[in-house]
Amino acid sequence: MADPSSYRPKPGQIPDSPGVYKFRDEHRRVIYVGKAKNLRQRLANYFQDLAALHPRTRTMVTTAASVEWTVVSTEVEALQLEYSWIKEFDPRFNVKYRDDKSYPYLAVTLNEEFPRVQVMRGAKKKGVRYFGPYGHAWAIRETVDLMLRVFPVRTCSAGVFKNAARTGRPCLLGYIGKCSAPCVGRVTPEEHRELAGDFCDFMAGRTGTYIRRLEKDMMAAAEEMEYERAARLRDDVEALKRAMEKSAVVLADATDADLIAVAEDELEAAVQIFHVRGGRVRGQRGWVTDKVENVDTSGLVEHALQQLYGEEAGDSVPKEVLVPALPEDPDAVAQWLADRRGSHVSLRIPQRGDKKDLMATVQRNAQQALGLHKTKRASDLTTRSRALEEIAGALGLDTAPLRIECFDISHLQGDDVVASMAVFEDGLARKSEYRRFQIKGFEGQDDVRSMHEVIGRRFKRYLQEKERTGEWEETPAPTGPVPAPQTAPAALTGPAALTAPAVGVDTIPDAGATPVPDTAPDPDTAPDPDAEPREDDGRPKRFAYPPQLVVVDGGQPQVAAAKRALDELGIDDIAVCGLAKRLEEVWLPEDDDPVVLPRSSEGLYLLQRVRDEAHRFAITYQRAKRAKRIRSSPLDAVAGLGETRKQALIKHFGSVKKLKQATIDEICEVPGIGRRTAESVAVALASAAPAAPAVNTATGEIIEDDDGGSTT
Repeated sequence: MADPSSYRPKPGQIPDSPGVYKFRDEHRRVIYVGKAKNLRQRLANYFQDLAALHPRTRTMVTTAASVEWTVVSTEVEALQLEYSWIKEFDPRFNVKYRDDKSYPYLAVTLNEEFPRVQVMRGAKKKGVRYFGPYGHAWAIRETVDLMLRVFPVRTCSAGVFKNAARTGRPCLLGYIGKCSAPCVGRVTPEEHRELAGDFCDFMAGRTGTYIRRLEKDMMAAAEEMEYERAARLRDDVEALKRAMEKSAVVLADATDADLIAVAEDELEAAVQIFHVRGGRVRGQRGWVTDKVENVDTSGLVEHALQQLYGEEAGDSVPKEVLVPALPEDPDAVAQWLADRRGSHVSLRIPQRGDKKDLMATVQRNAQQALGLHKTKRASDLTTRSRALEEIAGALGLDTAPLRIECFDISHLQGDDVVASMAVFEDGLARKSEYRRFQIKGFEGQDDVRSMHEVIGRRFKRYLQEKERTGEWEETPAPTGPVPAPQTAPAALTGPAALTAPAVGVDTIPDAGATPVPDTAPDPDTAPDPDAEPREDDGRPKRFAYPPQLVVVDGGQPQVAAAKRALDELGIDDIAVCGLAKRLEEVWLPEDDDPVVLPRSSEGLYLLQRVRDEAHRFAITYQRAKRAKRIRSSPLDAVAGLGETRKQALIKHFGSVKKLKQATIDEICEVPGIGRRTAESVAVALASAAPAAPAVNTATGEIIEDDDGGSTT
């Protein structure tokens, strides 16, 4: 715990201008970001008597080890920079809203030649028009099904569209009139885009124009005795009216507005947003947050506005935003919203009439969301706390292991040997911290040796981060094991600590580790681990934070290997255990007998979840590497030969086998292949090992490949 006076800047050093400030901890992580009209006055509030500070603020300033700031010209710039830094650094003491569900949107892909109407979730994409969010995907599909009678826009996937274009036959929707069938040329791209534009206009609230136009066309058709056309137009009008009825009118003056309500207690807050377009509720969403900083309702509203509109622009920001309390600087926030919309935005508290009544409804939704969240979380928090306490008691730890890292080795009969590191914090998986390793020190199958290598590499990087950030003093190179880290020196004060934000990137990674979530593809290469690391900027580092407990998937041999790796690095303050699959025993270093936790123990359940997650992550990586190796081709070894020219070679000759038999002059006949490249291809294929023969598994017959061979 740091003393705030150790890093308190001198009052004369702090400007009295608008700006944004950052508190960093001893690891140089950014733990809090704030903005101020007057930096000198605001920062002075943090360095008063600790007893006078709010408990959350007191925790933040005693966790921090330095403070720095950036001066800006206006309060609007400060608001924008604060939002950018919160998104970039993810500070632990800032309010961070999290969606209580992944809401579906009705999306129109205007960035495609033939726009498509579909349901989308997740991050918004450029060039796509979004409507919603909606509570349920089926509500979107019902609305779209009704509207396709009038606006027959394409809804099929790219694969279905291409297949219909190839065969010249539209899908079922094209035959029944719910798609204009641009795939077979029934409408031009311009006509189809106009249909998509009309669809978007209707969804945006401009409904009266289309209904009046259809009714006028219906009456004209009836007068001309085109009764079938008039009946169809009548059905179209009814379909649009039914689609409109699905969202009731709440504001009679056809207002475009977002209404934001907040329900809070001492620890948590829930935010609910109603999106009203054309006087109708077009979408609803909600967030829940822990109040990790001392913030009132106006502060929560400001954070909600940043979260809601930080990535939006144009019509996605409404003309009017109604809130329960105005932010600290409402003019600056309103100007920030106007900049994002491109026109004036009204930010106010509803005082009377329909808008005040609707705000009360939104407030009730927020209260219900907070109550439901607390009911769900109470049991969850209790269970996780009990699990961590049971683990600490069983392993003899001084404190509960708030960060647990689990390592697992995966391979297929000694090939493609990889390892994984799963991370749990506060009993929950933190997938952004997961890591993948390739075993590089040796070849073959040896789980114990692999575990020793992975643990050593992971904590070697940790020690390098500590040394680079100055958390322990450098000593002469020892002849034996690396000494344990020393006490961190006092943080710098004065101008040295008061710098503008660093413009750096993450530290150079271990060449075998890939710091990506398990849903992302894994690269084959990584930057040079011996390269000079760039300046620290406060972003989360790859291996900067030590766990309180290391769990290995295995028994006594794996545990001993992990402990030996830590001892060789001089690390003696991290507990190690292993979880064996056979009887779910917990093994400790240097103990001949395992620790047996009760089968109903929450601590055992948590260790099993950690172990299973590490195993899943490792085997996923191993299978991906194996699949890539199987799909490899001798052409991969040709430097400068990209995927396009590989495909051109295979298409020209028909197979790698025939390409191997070709002369250099014949290879040069392929468009885009010069003589030097042709020579490289011939050399690579001549030196490649012959592929194993294919076998018919039903008959055992060896298949002679006259035409085939391995293709890319």
